Amino acid sequence: MTDPAASSPRSLGKLVILGILGLGIGAFFYFDLGQYFSLEALKANRDNLLAYTNANFTTAVVLYVAVYILQTAFSLPGGAIMTLAGGFLFGSILGTIFVNIGATTGATLAFLAARYVLRDWVEQKFGERIEPIQAGFAQNAFSYLLTLRLIPAFPFFLVNLVSGLTRIPLGTYVIGTSVGIIPGSFVYAFAGRQLGSINSLAEIASPPVLLAFTFLGLLALVPILHRKFVARKSS
Repeated sequence: MTDPAASSPRSLGKLVILGILGLGIGAFFYFDLGQYFSLEALKANRDNLLAYTNANFTTAVVLYVAVYILQTAFSLPGGAIMTLAGGFLFGSILGTIFVNIGATTGATLAFLAARYVLRDWVEQKFGERIEPIQAGFAQNAFSYLLTLRLIPAFPFFLVNLVSGLTRIPLGTYVIGTSVGIIPGSFVYAFAGRQLGSINSLAEIASPPVLLAFTFLGLLALVPILHRKFVARKSS
């Protein structure tokens, strides 16, 4: 029998987290903060951003990573623009590293929120779409997560939320996310160095690039397919 005294604090904690999520998402759209997460806004403010970063490098890094964590944790739009900004401000390598820290941390917070707070809402909202993903996790959690991270067809925020509904261990999720987003992060961070010549995000996510990511994602499924082949052959 569940102890009412024990369940009450848990329920209160869930309500607090839901309140924070609601306020964060509501504030983003109420104050139209999405206008700052656009290619046009980034290009218009690039000189000021670069000057501030050069004069206050450590502070700029902390602010950048913090904003990336919040953007990802609240499942808000703008991840591609944030990654472009990271490459522009910090260079391809450092930009990729800072993106990885921010995106992985934010994705982990979203994962934990889905697992312990938003389970009912996510299942109700994305029920039919998440069934195949949940089945894939049951086969080989790490390889399947790696595939989802590498193939652009799967929205980043949706993978965060759906993963929380599975039994994948937290450590496996963090490592799979961190490794899986490296290629895409580097491509966008590298593109950020040529910010002035980019007119749309479609120029970065070109068909050859998307095809390469898809191929990498399918490679991550090789262990699962091999195990199935061996099992079928021995049966």
